[in-house]
Amino acid sequence: MPYSSINRVVLVGRLTRDPELRSLPSGVSVCSLRIACNSSRRDADGEFAERPNFFDVSAFAATGESVSHYMRKGSRIAVDGRLEWREWETPDQQRRQAVSVVADTVQFLDSPGERSELGGQHSSGDLHAGQEGASEEGSAGELIGVGAGEEQDDLAF
Repeated sequence: MPYSSINRVVLVGRLTRDPELRSLPSGVSVCSLRIACNSSRRDADGEFAERPNFFDVSAFAATGESVSHYMRKGSRIAVDGRLEWREWETPDQQRRQAVSVVADTVQFLDSPGERSELGGQHSSGDLHAGQEGASEEGSAGELIGVGAGEEQDDLAF
């Protein structure tokens, strides 16, 4: 009997460093991000304390280029994507593994003015990546990436 599985992740947080854009040998661009998301937990005294969680995210092609172009350390960002597990062996023969997020869509949560204060140097209308089915506007609250068309509403939270 076939079964289906769900692998979706939605994160809202701030970038902990500037995005790093590079090209794969195939020529596809990939942007590496690190996002901090806070969660509240009760401490030993019964008081709520915030604790940060850190997530590694990869955004590919035009989505990654957009993030690299407009986002900086401290930028507020929302990511919708999927988890990806990978395993490798280090040069000293140790097996390593990691889980990271592959972004399908990215939403810039800062207004264009806030982005420029963080060091962004471009206005919100500069980007035209030409990726079919993607909204590539840079204004706050708009989606960037595959499947992020005009018909989608803001995130419901």
